[in-house]
Amino acid sequence: MAQFARIGPSSVRIKLLHLSKLKYMEKKIVIVGAGVAGINAATKLVDNGYPGELITIIDMGNDPHNRLPEEVMTGMLGAGGWSDGKLTYHTEIGGQLAKYCGEEKAMELMDQVISNFRRFHPKPEEIFMSDPQEEPEFIKPYFGLRMFPVWHIGSNFLHEIAKAWYSYLVDKGVEFVWNTKVTDIDFENQMIICKEFGNKYDELIFAVGKSGIDFGKELAEQYTLPTEAKSVQIGVRFEAPQKYFQKLIDVSYDFKLYQKFDNVSLRSFCTNNNAAFVAVEETYGDVTYNGHAKKGEEFRNNMTNFGILMEIKGIEDPFKWSRDAVQKLQINGTGTYYSPNKTRQPGITSENSTVSAIQVDTMDVLFDALGEEYAQYIEDFITNMQMIFPEMGDDWGIYMPEVKYLSPEPLVNYTDLSLNEFPNVHFVGDALSARGITVSGAHGIYVAESLIK
Repeated sequence: MAQFARIGPSSVRIKLLHLSKLKYMEKKIVIVGAGVAGINAATKLVDNGYPGELITIIDMGNDPHNRLPEEVMTGMLGAGGWSDGKLTYHTEIGGQLAKYCGEEKAMELMDQVISNFRRFHPKPEEIFMSDPQEEPEFIKPYFGLRMFPVWHIGSNFLHEIAKAWYSYLVDKGVEFVWNTKVTDIDFENQMIICKEFGNKYDELIFAVGKSGIDFGKELAEQYTLPTEAKSVQIGVRFEAPQKYFQKLIDVSYDFKLYQKFDNVSLRSFCTNNNAAFVAVEETYGDVTYNGHAKKGEEFRNNMTNFGILMEIKGIEDPFKWSRDAVQKLQINGTGTYYSPNKTRQPGITSENSTVSAIQVDTMDVLFDALGEEYAQYIEDFITNMQMIFPEMGDDWGIYMPEVKYLSPEPLVNYTDLSLNEFPNVHFVGDALSARGITVSGAHGIYVAESLIK
């Protein structure tokens, strides 16, 4: 019987793969920002055979081996992937996602983000989900309770996750440029401009985190990009012994209380329990506050902390308004702390140092910064909590301020989050008004999928 060379589907696939590689060779991808959005984008690309040598990631911070625990704003995996580790699993929380790709696709993208954190986790069996199902009666006279699943990665595992994830991308050939600030981007000539060098790109993923939002705003103004105005998101970080909140924690570990008024809404945000620590963030030279939790009995302090964030709509320039308010809450270059219980003082960080804050005797500084109308909402929120948790009384404190800077959001193409005027420039994460780890990572994966199609 005669023998014939096989030229069926397998050889066709090999040829197509070869052609695909040739196509990739023409596409140099630069990612500005090594936060959750940028890292998930790079991971999706190399997982699908995109040559890592064609991907460069530039970040102002340090790699995970040299990044200090207190460096919470810049560096590998950004702020959320370094000190938070709670992945919200719902499309109505954390910014817009389903708007771009639909509900089903949005949940699929979130699954991929969670899968990546699990994949590089040293103990994935310790990840758990909280999923409250019923709003308790005792809060209903004063608050609503937002109920949705949350994956708890574990803050004390994040640094090891970052190291493993970084090693994977480096092994795949991805180039990282650390401690380097991008000072300008020439969209027309496709050039990244830094103090030390310039870098050409074919595709740009603009994945700056909170510390780069002002840069995104400058680019939007420089190129007169059409934008959508966003709201103010500002408030305080509340801290009290966990025992007062335990009956609510038993219902929803990462509880989100909320109140809604005409142009103002308030919510508790990023709840931490058991081993709960307040974290200091430095943004634009000002001190703000956030929180995170550790796992393990050796870290237990039996405290709870969460943000009380107020969303204000209708402010003409929300970014500037927020910056001004934050500056008014600084004393001698740091933020402020207030407790009606004069024996309660700023707590201890997870690094066993006192949280940097200037203690004040009244909440007047908050009223001066936000104005009486808006500060009163926060004071009333705390008063309402005292009504449903009467044992708490005055045994609490607030760190001022907590803020989520939202600059005007550039309008993008829904298929790949690219700018209408510059289709090879893609905005993701905080630069596109994401407000959470899962949504930011999903943005990055969504863009990567469009590039490998």
